[in-house]
Amino acid sequence: MPVNPARSAAPDVRAAADRIRTGIRHTPTVLSRSFSAALGAEVYLKIENRQTTGSYKERGALNAMLMLSPAERERGVITMSAGNHGQAVAYHGARLGLGTTVVMPATTPFLKVRRTRDFGASVVLFGDTFDDAAAHARDLADQTGGTIVHPYDDPNVIAGQGTALELLEDAGTELDLIVVPIGGGGLIAGATLAVAASGAATQIVGVQSAFYPGVAAALSGSPPPAGGPTIAEGIAVKQPGRTTLEYIRSGVHDVVTVSEAAIETSIAQVLEDEKLLVEGAGAAGIAALFSDPQRFAGKRVGTILCGGNIDLGMLAAVIVRHRMRSGRVARIRVHMVDKPGELATVAFAISEMGANVLDIAHHRVFGSLSAKHAELDVTVEVERPEDLDGIMSAISERGFEAEVVTE
Repeated sequence: MPVNPARSAAPDVRAAADRIRTGIRHTPTVLSRSFSAALGAEVYLKIENRQTTGSYKERGALNAMLMLSPAERERGVITMSAGNHGQAVAYHGARLGLGTTVVMPATTPFLKVRRTRDFGASVVLFGDTFDDAAAHARDLADQTGGTIVHPYDDPNVIAGQGTALELLEDAGTELDLIVVPIGGGGLIAGATLAVAASGAATQIVGVQSAFYPGVAAALSGSPPPAGGPTIAEGIAVKQPGRTTLEYIRSGVHDVVTVSEAAIETSIAQVLEDEKLLVEGAGAAGIAALFSDPQRFAGKRVGTILCGGNIDLGMLAAVIVRHRMRSGRVARIRVHMVDKPGELATVAFAISEMGANVLDIAHHRVFGSLSAKHAELDVTVEVERPEDLDGIMSAISERGFEAEVVTE
């Protein structure tokens, strides 16, 4: 049995909590009645997307910067970030009077880039991945003498990230499990400190994007994954830090991966059921719960909504895709003779069944039938997925051939 480094470092998380108390928000922990009912569990949410910069990253960044020497503060700080850590460094760096430079991948969402600049940092866009940005940040630190404030592989950052300490204390009950998103591992390493400091018997389950299962690969001895485009860019890290991996090996019970579809669905679920806006990484814990509900049934489970910085265009796409996956929005293709009145007949059949028409496309040139025919693509919204069968029957009864388009 490996020695758990969190046991010796546990006092650090309480010291960090005291150190940063006046600079960050003690965010709410709430019992989710909707998720609890759906899963047959007690599900507690730690709402870290309500921090000033929209994520838990403020905790570790602030703790690390408060630990800098006067000389290090004078030279300024440099960091690498997929977005949230950069915003945290920029915001608290400005509060503390420090110069800050944030190197971000060129693929970082515009929202995170803009906000990092608005909080006062000098932003450098470099490379396509976090690892590219990290290498460039180290080069800049060598050139300028600036101090690297690493987003996760730093003991002071890890101690500050122990937001799970508040979750454990505020839930009002001893939790059986905490489900924690993993990118580089700072948040989950902080969770191991929190559990050790609290003395709880709570197990920790990590969750990663299926495109970036770096920790899962490291634990199994597999080579680092190739990566790919993910909506959870906040946890799109190919390899965990050396320090964080030590905490994970000794203090984390299991690591699971979730699909892009599951993450997208969870963003929409949190918004619809809890009226909370989360980004992909922030929804990863919920995705893990709903991807394996039997595992969590009957348990008292906490998870951290670790960030809420999602681009509005991406959010709109997620909402539409969720409505289609859930069967509440569908596209129906109707084959008809191209003559007056046919479109009105189809529209009446749909409205008669209580559905709402969202969009209509009338194809005369590109249809697969003869020149005297047309294809009508109708996007409809229904109250319940089963209402679609009634709509298809109503269209068929009026003499039209129709099918639901799934591609």
